[in-house]
Amino acid sequence: MSDRYSFLNAIHFKDIESLYKKYKEDPNSVEPSWCAFFYGFDFNEENYQNLHEKKNTFNATTIPREKNKNNVLQQPSIHTEFLVSNLIQAYKKRGHFFTKTNPIRERRKHYPSLDLKNFGLSEKELDIHFEAGKIIGIGKNSLRNIINHLKNIYCNSIGIEYMYISDPKKIEWIEEWFQKEKFEFSAEKKKFFLRKLNEAVAFENFVHTKFVGQKRFSIEGNESILPALEEMMEYTSNKYFTEDFVIGMSHRGRLNLLSNFFKKNYSHIFSEFQGKEYKEKSFSGDVKYHLGFTKVRKTRQGRYIKMSLVPNPSHLESVDAIVEGITRSKIDINYNQNSNSEKIIPILIHGDAALSGQGIVYEVIQLSRLKGYKTGGTIHIVINNQIGFTTDYTEGRSSIYCTDIAKIVLSPVLHVNADDIESVIHAIHFAVDFRMLYHEDVFIDLLGYRKYGHNEGDEPRFTQPSLYKAISKHPNSYNLYKEKLEKEGFISTEDINKMEKEYEEILNGGYNEAKNIKWNILNSFLEEKWKNFPIVSNTDEIFQKVNTQFPIEKLVKISENIFTLPKNKRFFRKTEHLFKQRLEMIKKNLVDWSISELIAYGTLLYEGFDIRLSGEDVGRGTFSQRHAIIKTEEEEEIILLNHIRMEQGKMQVYNSPLSEYGVLGFDYGYAMYSPYTLTLWEAQFGDFGNGGQIIIDQYISSGENKWKIRNGIVMLLPHGYEGQGPEHSSARVERYLQLCANNNLFVVNCTTPANFYHLLRRQMKLNFRKPLIVFTPKSLLRHPKCISKIEELSEGEFQEILDDPSDMEMEGIEKITKLIFCSGKIYYDLIKKKEFLRDEKTAIIRIEQIYPLKEDKIKELFNKYKNKKSIFWVQEEPENMGFWSFIFRKIGKNIPFKLIAPSESSSPSTGSYSDFLKIQNHLLEKAFL
Repeated sequence: MSDRYSFLNAIHFKDIESLYKKYKEDPNSVEPSWCAFFYGFDFNEENYQNLHEKKNTFNATTIPREKNKNNVLQQPSIHTEFLVSNLIQAYKKRGHFFTKTNPIRERRKHYPSLDLKNFGLSEKELDIHFEAGKIIGIGKNSLRNIINHLKNIYCNSIGIEYMYISDPKKIEWIEEWFQKEKFEFSAEKKKFFLRKLNEAVAFENFVHTKFVGQKRFSIEGNESILPALEEMMEYTSNKYFTEDFVIGMSHRGRLNLLSNFFKKNYSHIFSEFQGKEYKEKSFSGDVKYHLGFTKVRKTRQGRYIKMSLVPNPSHLESVDAIVEGITRSKIDINYNQNSNSEKIIPILIHGDAALSGQGIVYEVIQLSRLKGYKTGGTIHIVINNQIGFTTDYTEGRSSIYCTDIAKIVLSPVLHVNADDIESVIHAIHFAVDFRMLYHEDVFIDLLGYRKYGHNEGDEPRFTQPSLYKAISKHPNSYNLYKEKLEKEGFISTEDINKMEKEYEEILNGGYNEAKNIKWNILNSFLEEKWKNFPIVSNTDEIFQKVNTQFPIEKLVKISENIFTLPKNKRFFRKTEHLFKQRLEMIKKNLVDWSISELIAYGTLLYEGFDIRLSGEDVGRGTFSQRHAIIKTEEEEEIILLNHIRMEQGKMQVYNSPLSEYGVLGFDYGYAMYSPYTLTLWEAQFGDFGNGGQIIIDQYISSGENKWKIRNGIVMLLPHGYEGQGPEHSSARVERYLQLCANNNLFVVNCTTPANFYHLLRRQMKLNFRKPLIVFTPKSLLRHPKCISKIEELSEGEFQEILDDPSDMEMEGIEKITKLIFCSGKIYYDLIKKKEFLRDEKTAIIRIEQIYPLKEDKIKELFNKYKNKKSIFWVQEEPENMGFWSFIFRKIGKNIPFKLIAPSESSSPSTGSYSDFLKIQNHLLEKAFL
């Protein structure tokens, strides 16, 4: 179809006559598209008149077929032409409402319908030929043929939603794609589709029989997802030379795809059904339908494609963000950013209820076209059961379709009858072609059903008796397609019996083999990528000494590079002043928090590591402290960290959308594939980290234990009480500490720039990876005492515990009668009070790394001060929050702490600044009584 007809999308009939009259007076006075249309109409009308005048001399083959009852040739009026044009546009816009896409129940009625009468037409015009047929690529044609053509495209087993797309060229491409003659599949392909449908159904029946009553979350009712993915693999690898699939899905059909698509050994799956334990006792494992898997498969054309099914929890759509992060990481590491779409595809398989109900879907879709998060387009496939757990779709969403969220980014949506396997494959081809051409998301809504309840032990007739009565009588897609191919003569009963028997023997072989397996095997995910990084849980290994030193002359040189603004650029005056101050501090041999952070990045980049920093406002920093990205007055973005030396790593800094859940999940996924990249996510305020709590609970804290996944993501969470109210004070440190066990995390609360510098370098210098949670400061960013010497960066190391900094001889140590243990910013308030009082009897000890806690070092310091009479734990956080509960549980039995903290509270802090000062002063008074 030519784009010149796109103007017909917005026809107003009351203006047509005046527009036509205007055209007749002066053709150049109307828009070229209208001019072309009117010219075609006039040409046809003139040709008709000539034919009518000379009808006695015409050959019969040249006479138009339309005649009225008096055998007079008919010519449609311009008004009728536009009525037909309007009908065509209605099919394009609303045809999806009148499709045959629901395999088990009648569709909801939508009005108005596409009846002729609703468009001012009648059956009398059916055999009249209309110019409007050109709009849909079939030339001037009868209304009857026009309607049949429209129904075949827009009202069959595929319903297309696309007319909301704002790009007319994209609309034109979509229409041309579907107006192509529907391709036919070879006999070999049809047999292959049938074989995959048989595998999908037979696997479920086998498990249902052998493991009675066990949950498996059957794919039955949407079996066509298996041949659909198989065809996607073949089609993408052959046409686009795709090398990589990253797939995320929830539990529905997962075991079936693991066995029949990912080719996980049947015996391993059946062994999991038999409930055997894992040999590796350090892993708790997870339920079988949450586990991940990585496989390299060979296509029928001899090409190889790597496929990864990402492990996920029952928080259904949380895996979406992880998939996108892994994909982006692979793009950055393995593929050219500009040609990634043909090499790697993220595929998200949703449930209909989760897609429309889970907010993470919106967050992830909003990432899809942003420079720091785009992955070249995701193919979304919805396993549409038309029901949630027990909730009918009419109770589960307000939108018409579960896929309506796709319209946010103007993605096309195909609604497909899951029982029509060839239409499903047709939809797969479209989705792949669209994604590869436009590098944008595309959705396939696979309308099927759920044969059993939510799991096979549920009774769905409690809540949907009518629906499940219909389902019980409905033949599965395998039987439907088998019958079709038999009728068409593509396959014989003998061939079918042979195929079914061969697969049954494979299943029985796996079942018998499983009996001899002693231990369950926890298939590690992306194992090849992590082969050089052991899983470490032993305390001695966790506390291994790591050399984080860096030559001071190189430190100074890096500092000069990253703090010297280009002289040929114009910058905001305050930017120039800030960078000048940084250079002056370096000359004085001093660094503050932000300088030490940027120098840490610089040294790692110098050594060849890559760095990704992501989060809300991270380029400048929430507190205007970082300025990793600087802008010229012309708003050119410059990252000076990328200009240290030729062989350096790459620094990526991305301001994210106002999202915690989606972005944290994305960056966790990014780190999952990037052990050599320092991946950092920063919360605008640590308090907002609770927006990503599902990622923290289900992935960051427990991924290693459940799925054998290693991950080195760093979470930077600004924390500290400055009187800014309940939502800008606490990063909820107690919640992170509740998640700590088996040395799964590093939880750190640094108080010096040097310690933070060494901490960041340690994260990459360790021979293993653990997530790192850092409670970063706010007021300490500019505190005059929160300063380190540059020698401490070049010569020091990370210190888990910091003793009182006073240079005390033995005589001084003997004077100490009070020990105060604390963590974080409160130290500077305590030291200020101590200096004001000239207190020489109190030693203040900082715990910098809260977990894993270096208990031996604490005991050593405790024993060092022989004359202590009182020992306090002091914290800013209320008694029921902060570090206290964790510290008391860990070492409270050996050290007789007394707690000094604000009273327990349901809110992290007061909203009144004057109240805050009273609470803080009272705290300090008690500490030095």
